Amino acid sequence: MANAEGENRMVIRKEDMPVSEHSMREGNGLIIDRVIVPKDKMIHARLFSLLTIRQGCSIGYHDHNNEVEYYYVLSGQGIVTEKDGEITVNPGDAVVTGWGAGHSVRNDNKEDLVILASISTEA
Repeated sequence: MANAEGENRMVIRKEDMPVSEHSMREGNGLIIDRVIVPKDKMIHARLFSLLTIRQGCSIGYHDHNNEVEYYYVLSGQGIVTEKDGEITVNPGDAVVTGWGAGHSVRNDNKEDLVILASISTEA
């Protein structure tokens, strides 16, 4: 998107990022979803959000066909379930799921699990 000077850049202020709480992929509880970049401003992507998963909440198991999802753990601890089992993730860890693979993530701890999530698409 071009700004007034014709440059292709954009700053989205925190106060302009919509926040909602909703169930994700039939998981438990509600996830806080701060949409960092709206879908209509992305190319070859469909998600760029800050997700907060409270204690006892989860994003249900789902597959990623023709796309790749990236999680980067900012704070808290979570459990990611993949085809090979469960893996504990901590701040600084990244999770990459795509090419037909699936996953879920849950928070069993008192501290919120906060992740940066992005989904890249093929087209």
